[in-house]
Amino acid sequence: MKRLFPRFLVVCVAAWFATGLSWASGHGTPAQAEALAHRAVAYIKANGVQKAAQEFTKGTSFKEGDLYIAFTDLQGNVFGHGGNPKLVGKNLVGLKDPDGKPFFQMLLDLAKNQGKGWSQEYKFLNPVTKKIENKAMYVERIDDHWVGVGVYKE
Repeated sequence: MKRLFPRFLVVCVAAWFATGLSWASGHGTPAQAEALAHRAVAYIKANGVQKAAQEFTKGTSFKEGDLYIAFTDLQGNVFGHGGNPKLVGKNLVGLKDPDGKPFFQMLLDLAKNQGKGWSQEYKFLNPVTKKIENKAMYVERIDDHWVGVGVYKE
């Protein structure tokens, strides 16, 4: 038993340090983004669209540093948004990034045509740093909706 404790302690410290590096940089990783999206899809299946939309927007269980859920239907209507609640209820078809890239249509097409996967990079406001940063989003379709979790690259 005495031999196991030091090994356990080393593993715990290593895990804490690795997690801390991600938090210290302020940016979530692609693996964390995909895991959060998978959790969101499971939550929608278990609780329904309306409860999920509220939790993604107002709750804290789907916000991890600069990672959050964007929850939209296939027509571009925002149902939930953990980064900017003011987007809920809006249709974002036609939305472009500061460079003029129609990124929202790109995300919709990815959800409709592939069902899941990573987008190309685009620019978007990071709610943690309050700066426009390069971002790529992992998208996963669920019936007539999709969830997305983006990773900021700056």
